[in-house]
Amino acid sequence: MNVTVEVAGEGTREVSVEDPTYADLLAAVDLSPHEATAMVDGRPVPEDQPVEAERVTVVRLIKGG
Repeated sequence: MNVTVEVAGEGTREVSVEDPTYADLLAAVDLSPHEATAMVDGRPVPEDQPVEAERVTVVRLIKGG
């Protein structure tokens, strides 16, 4: 499956993964579910859900102290 992954503020990549979950897409762009979330149509999706969208936006989570 080919998916367009846009990492907010960092650019867009084409990712090809067989039977991917959203966690697999995050890993493909060198991020983990602890530091980013996948969004489809402006809504967050669970990282263990199978990918059904052709375009996914990834947003880095804010952390600090």
